[in-house]
Amino acid sequence: MKAVRIHEFGGPEVLSYEDIEVPEPGPGQARVKLAASGVNFIDVYQRTGQYPGDLPRPLGLEGAGEVDAVGEGVEDLSVGDYVAFASAPGSYAEYVVAPAENLVPFNVTLVEARVAAAVMLQGITAHYLTHSTFPLEEGQTALVHAAAGGVGLLLVQIAKLRGATVIGTAGTEEKAQLAREAGADEVILYTEQDFVEETNRITGGEGVHVVYDSVGKDTFDGGLDVLRQRGYMVLFGASSGPVPPFDPQILNQKGGLFLTRPSIGHYTATREELLWRAESLFSWIGQGNLNVRIGGTYELSDAEQAHRDLEGRKTTGKLLLIP
Repeated sequence: MKAVRIHEFGGPEVLSYEDIEVPEPGPGQARVKLAASGVNFIDVYQRTGQYPGDLPRPLGLEGAGEVDAVGEGVEDLSVGDYVAFASAPGSYAEYVVAPAENLVPFNVTLVEARVAAAVMLQGITAHYLTHSTFPLEEGQTALVHAAAGGVGLLLVQIAKLRGATVIGTAGTEEKAQLAREAGADEVILYTEQDFVEETNRITGGEGVHVVYDSVGKDTFDGGLDVLRQRGYMVLFGASSGPVPPFDPQILNQKGGLFLTRPSIGHYTATREELLWRAESLFSWIGQGNLNVRIGGTYELSDAEQAHRDLEGRKTTGKLLLIP
C-alpha cells in the first residue's frame, strides 16, 4: 500500500510517499480502509521533531473509513462498519490498523466519511475545551484565537451552542467573515488591530472569562492581559512557536489567573469519554447544528504541499488527504 513516512526530522520536504506492506490487525485491533485522513499541526510537530519519536515514522493520527478486517477478540466492530478516529498513528496511508477501542462507529448515511474524518481531532478538541477544560456557561465571554482555523470554526460554533459570547481573532478579512458566519459575536483583525485593546474595548474593560489559545508565542502574553480576575488561559497549541518560560507570579499579578495546557489524550482517557464527545459531534452534524468546513483536499502523494499550506496559514477549516 501507499503511505507517507519520514526518515529524518525536518521541513515538509522530508515527507516520503512510499510503498509499505499492508498491516494486519492483531488481537483487539481492526484494519480500516481509509476514505480520508486529517492533516493537523500535531503532524507538523512530529515531522519537525518537536514531538520526538523513532524513525522511520509514519505520520497522521486522524481519519475515517470502512473496517475491512478485525483481529481476535474484537466484538464491537464488524467488517463493513464505518469508523472514525483521532489517535491511530499512521493514518497518512491507504490502510491503518488501530485498537478497536479507539475507533468510533458512525452512520455514513447521516455523516459523510470525509466529514467524519475532518471533525474527529479538532472537533473533539473543541468539545473538551468548551465542556471540560473550561465548561462554558451562558452569559460568559470567550476569546478564541485563530477563529477561522480548523479548531477555531468548530470552537466558535460549540461555544455559541453553550450560550457564550464569542470574540474571535483572524488574520484576514476573508477569515474574519468565516468566523462571523460560524457565529462569532465580534472578530478582531489582529493584523490591523491590537487584540488586547480591542478585547478590552468590547468587554468594557471587564475582560473575558477564558482565552482559548492555539497560537502560542505571539498571543500568549496579550491573552493574559485580557482575562478578568480568576480567568482561564487555556493554551492548546503553538502554531507561532512555543511559549517561553515565564514566572508563575505573573498569574498572581494579573488577577489570580489559571493556566492549563491540555491535550486530547487527557480528555479521551476512557472509551466512554471518547464516545460521548464523538457522538455529540456526529449528532450536531446530523441535526445541522454544526458545520464542518473542509478547507482543502489533497492526494495522499501531495502531503508535502498540504503541510506547506497549513504552516503558511494559507488555509481555513480542515485539510484532508485522500488515498
